[in-house]
Amino acid sequence: MTTPDDPRWNALLARWAEGAAERERDRTLLFDAVDDLRAVRFGATRLPASAGGEGLSLPELFGRVIRLATADANLAHVWRGHIAFVEGLLLDGLDTDAAARWVPRIATGAMVGNAFSERQETAELQTRLLRRGDRVLLEGTKHYTTGSLYADWIHVAALDDDIRVSLAVPAHAPGVRLIDDWDGIGQPLTGSGTTVFDAVEVDPAEIDGRDRESIGRWRYLGAVYRLTLLAVIAGIAQRAVDDTVAFVRPRRRTFGFAGETLPREDPLVQHVVGEVSAAASTARRVVLSLAADLDAARDAAAGGDPEPLADVELEVYRAQHTVPALILDATTTLFEVGGASAVARTAGLDRHWRNVRTIASHNPVAQRIRAVGRYDLLGERPTWQAPAAPTAIPAEARA
Repeated sequence: MTTPDDPRWNALLARWAEGAAERERDRTLLFDAVDDLRAVRFGATRLPASAGGEGLSLPELFGRVIRLATADANLAHVWRGHIAFVEGLLLDGLDTDAAARWVPRIATGAMVGNAFSERQETAELQTRLLRRGDRVLLEGTKHYTTGSLYADWIHVAALDDDIRVSLAVPAHAPGVRLIDDWDGIGQPLTGSGTTVFDAVEVDPAEIDGRDRESIGRWRYLGAVYRLTLLAVIAGIAQRAVDDTVAFVRPRRRTFGFAGETLPREDPLVQHVVGEVSAAASTARRVVLSLAADLDAARDAAAGGDPEPLADVELEVYRAQHTVPALILDATTTLFEVGGASAVARTAGLDRHWRNVRTIASHNPVAQRIRAVGRYDLLGERPTWQAPAAPTAIPAEARA
């Protein structure tokens, strides 16, 4: 295990911060980096020390995600599904059968990927469990399966007859095909491509058929999913500051003027760097503050008071609007420090805007902020419902 001040952790961050822009440009996948994080058991840090973890609080966890995203935004993002999976185990309790299977796996470094999303005209799942005598087989195709390319296990949503279940299968089981076909403008190394399950044998013990309609559970896990993305954005913002400073400091001429005038002494350049730095600091503080609120709200819900969790959900929605907008603006403004040279592909400064824009598109901001406005005006808690849809699906059921 590592602490934030552990030399091994700091060395790992320094190693993977170097060359991040080139890896994105060349689409060099992150298998070695993920192996390094397995080795320090990054995915086990929320487990209690008695179970092989560090017992980190949510602010400590998300602080670590921000630091990892500062080194490489893709590398932090691939752990999103794993983080939520571990939170689900902790929420359900470590005395369950699922915990008995999963805690030892996670404590020794296993990583869990995500395979929930599908692409079809309706919201109905097409991925199914098929019963063939004593065998249970998984059939279906998933998209946007972030992290699964690097994972040991894949957490899957499927239908068992007409019942929605979740289950886990080994990532390299016969019949699993992991395809690196993500073609988004940003976050190209997250493995957010297609995963095909072709008659994949399923251990019945790994099928979770319990009722998952607890609104409190979905509020909590939904907030964890969204805060993970906001933590990655906060890390991108800090890396944008670091890269902008590294770009400006060695330069000996301010663009647009003849002769030698040091850009780092130019008041306009200083102003731009200050704006980007302020935005990064704000994003980080918002994420860590919300993580502390979520920690407290989970405890309150366990004690029978669900209101704080519902309130934190709305605060996360507000942050989903404000934080990406703030950092998108900052990662556009940073180009004002260098003229044409600042947009060079070798500088790689453009990746920060592209990566934030890609992450911000994951959960539609317009729908989130409309839900906030509806609550403020009508007192109605968020739901997920398309215009004119006959029924409402809780927003918390969507990661």
